[in-house]
Amino acid sequence: MITTYTSYAMISRDMSKSLERVAEKPEVARETEYYLSKIGSIKNIDDFMADTRLYNYALKAHGLEDMGYAKALIRKVLTEGTDNKADFANQLSDSRYAQLVESLNFAAFGTTATSFDKAQKGVVDKFQRQTLEEDAGADNMGVRLALYFERTAPTIKSGMEVLADDALSEVMRTALGMPDEMIGADLDRQAKYIEDMVKIEDFQDPTKVNKFLERFTAMWEISNPTDTYDPLAVFNSPASSGISTDLLISINNLKLGGK
Repeated sequence: MITTYTSYAMISRDMSKSLERVAEKPEVARETEYYLSKIGSIKNIDDFMADTRLYNYALKAHGLEDMGYAKALIRKVLTEGTDNKADFANQLSDSRYAQLVESLNFAAFGTTATSFDKAQKGVVDKFQRQTLEEDAGADNMGVRLALYFERTAPTIKSGMEVLADDALSEVMRTALGMPDEMIGADLDRQAKYIEDMVKIEDFQDPTKVNKFLERFTAMWEISNPTDTYDPLAVFNSPASSGISTDLLISINNLKLGGK
């Protein structure tokens, strides 16, 4: 039996080759070709949201595929941008919305937003990586979590940032063997516990990230038997802090031009 860590390492060891295999899949190649052929001609948010294939591709690239229905929310995020602290994307605990703006920054660059490499190849790279992680999760969700942590680890600045991301917090809590009473504790207390147990700055070092993921994958196989664990829960659940899902749904129902 191939362990979670071995499966993760087989993918991660030669990430370029792993991504190349994903890019060659017919459905991925087809959607990528369409995206690259069309995105440069998009000049505004209306045009972007009117093309369902472009819209869905970009959202999946940023891990927001399940939010495709929330067009009013996505429109608000893109319209406001991220230049000001008060902008909506900056108020959300989920950083994926701000990352979407970074890729397609109509608020800052207007009609030229899609001409930049980050709106073209940058989105394609994200789409392929997202697809790779999802495919890995279809076989073993622990592998998907490990790949996600590996990708996002360098951006972590605090224990609270870990807790704001359900997938990151699942990895951290599993690796540290956090007791149930700690998981149910005040978020500030949990964040301090994480920072006491690990050096956040170590996540800037790929070697130390790999060592941490060795521990996570070992603990994963002990604590998450496949016949009792819901593999999609940590990716579909709302963020544990910040603006709630109820509010997001309310915003989506506002008359903000969502189509």
